[in-house]
Amino acid sequence: MATTKLCLIRHGETTWNTERRLQGHTDIPLNANGALQARQMAQALKDIKLTFDFLYTSDLKRAADTANAVVELFGIEAKVDSALRERHFGALQGLSIPEAPALRPDIWQAHIARDLEHDLEGGESIRQFALRVENALEKIQSRHRGKTILIVSHGGTLDMMYRLASKQALNTDRIVSVPNASLNWITHSEVDGWAVGQWADTRHLDGPALENVDA
Repeated sequence: MATTKLCLIRHGETTWNTERRLQGHTDIPLNANGALQARQMAQALKDIKLTFDFLYTSDLKRAADTANAVVELFGIEAKVDSALRERHFGALQGLSIPEAPALRPDIWQAHIARDLEHDLEGGESIRQFALRVENALEKIQSRHRGKTILIVSHGGTLDMMYRLASKQALNTDRIVSVPNASLNWITHSEVDGWAVGQWADTRHLDGPALENVDA
């Protein structure tokens, strides 16, 4: 049976990442370091002579601009899919990690407790987010069975893909980091289903990468 390989790439750094501010669906661009990280990531794929068949990206600018570094270097078209967006954090969007507990303590408590049904006042619940990400991932792998696919997305979205591939429960604490511009691999086969490969690879970056995945 053919194995589908997916390289999951988190977008490069943004100013809101450095401020530890919850971005969610807010369309924040890469900062200068994030743009550099994107180019270093794309060059790393070139250096290892990675052969891939399709490139997908979230429609949010920080992801699309990261994907564009691959487009420019490989001359491949990026397929834009809004289902690959970060979780919508509702009333918490725009707040920093230090601000949120003080300004919206009730919603923040539901967030850190991983309440699966709470939509954070107008956002997405964890269960809604998981279903969206799972549907997007299943559509991509079923459409391109046996191929190698790059997906440029967001920290929370990639953490959710890790949970789906590793069967980690949605209500448990995060156990992996998803650094900016990192390379993370999962596979799918008809026999064994999803599996996690190498994760959080940032060897291609000149400096450290931020790891907060809620943005």
